[in-house]
Amino acid sequence: MMTDVVAMDEGVRDRLVLLAGGTSAAGRSAARVLLDAGTRVVVVGSDDDRLASVAAEVPGVAVRRCDLTDSDAVDALRDHVHSAHGRVDGLLHLVGGWRGGGGLAGQSDDDFAFLLRSLTALRHVSRAFDDDLRTSDAGRLAIVSSTSVARPLAGGANYATVKAASETWVRAVGQGYAKDARDAAREPTAAAVIFRVKSLTGLEDALAASFLALWDDEAAVLNDVVIGIEGTD
Repeated sequence: MMTDVVAMDEGVRDRLVLLAGGTSAAGRSAARVLLDAGTRVVVVGSDDDRLASVAAEVPGVAVRRCDLTDSDAVDALRDHVHSAHGRVDGLLHLVGGWRGGGGLAGQSDDDFAFLLRSLTALRHVSRAFDDDLRTSDAGRLAIVSSTSVARPLAGGANYATVKAASETWVRAVGQGYAKDARDAAREPTAAAVIFRVKSLTGLEDALAASFLALWDDEAAVLNDVVIGIEGTD
């Protein structure tokens, strides 16, 4: 009898997943977990040294440098991925960062512009690979958001605002997936999911496992769902 783990692996085996901003600890963990499940993985980042480090640390992963805040560069990335690897079945958006503190008076325009890069990158990459994910027989898009969206604080107003906007974008993406399936009179195959964490530090492996598990459920069950990831403490 096939175990649940094996069944889940079969759902992702040979699929192509792109990790946007994947040179972080979370990206490296996701890359290892996905590769172990038989998935093909492309890690995209903006720093050559960090990309080289990922390639050395996670054998079998493909890496590609791209400024995800540049829409033309992202379109070129899509063309390269299609040519070199094929069409994408999964996208995990890990472009992020934190700046905050100082109450409302400390929410500077410079910090907001820095944080906004995550949303800009999400918009570009989800648009560029929208057709891939919508037409995949099991397309999955996910972002990492924050529990601060539900309870924003003055000292993190910039951060919570960008995270809330990112969640709104992903929910709109999910509506597009559902509408596309409905208009074609077929069962939905793509899902857009929001993961929320208080802090990602120490939860990198849990995030990787949760992302992999998205292929263990039907798209209709997952689309427009918020999944909390918590530590064991």
